[in-house]
Amino acid sequence: MTDMQKPLAGQTALVTGASRGIGAATAKALAGAGAHVILVARKVKALEAVEDEIHALGGSSTIAPIDLTEPDAVTRLASAIAGRWPTLDIMVLAAAYLPELTPASQMEPKQFNQALLTNVVATQALLAGFDPLLRRAKAGRIIGLTSSVAAAPRPYWGAYGATKAAFENLLATYAAEVERLSPLRVAIIDPGATRTEMRARAYPGEDPATVKPPEVVADRLVALLTEGFESLHRERVD
Repeated sequence: MTDMQKPLAGQTALVTGASRGIGAATAKALAGAGAHVILVARKVKALEAVEDEIHALGGSSTIAPIDLTEPDAVTRLASAIAGRWPTLDIMVLAAAYLPELTPASQMEPKQFNQALLTNVVATQALLAGFDPLLRRAKAGRIIGLTSSVAAAPRPYWGAYGATKAAFENLLATYAAEVERLSPLRVAIIDPGATRTEMRARAYPGEDPATVKPPEVVADRLVALLTEGFESLHRERVD
């Protein structure tokens, strides 16, 4: 691939949940488009495997193994990144926690709290921590991955749906706040049915071959980042 075919050359991107699924596929696609990708997730070996794939294809990346739910973890990450890069051009929020599917009256408190921390509290921390770097970018972009249950409640999905609804509200509010103050733009993307470990947990009897691979979503995200879009952009990847 020539430089002319790498539309994101010279840009720095951060992807949460980058060790597997849509996050990993997006990280590889961003690197393939020329971006230097910061890979964020908890598991070091899984991140190293993704990084090895990126480097094998001639891409550039840095791993950042942290637990986003730990106190001050995002603050430390943002400080470390600001010490190496003057701006952050792209942030893809792909990390998410799916609690067990149960009736709303029987949610397991520990799992619901973990979903709130991962899907909501960590999102606010990422917005706060990286806001300065994103605003300094020529055209900063944030993409948050959501779920249809955020807007269309479904039996037994209350814990996940509630946290994703809050996730969307945070991103939509932030998008409205920055829209007229900077070229920073925000998109909320519902990937739709995708072949991931989370999907397999939610639908254990489903044939994985009947749903699209995460690379389809990753390719659409990279294409969106090269198109430019109005804030707040929303779409579903079918």
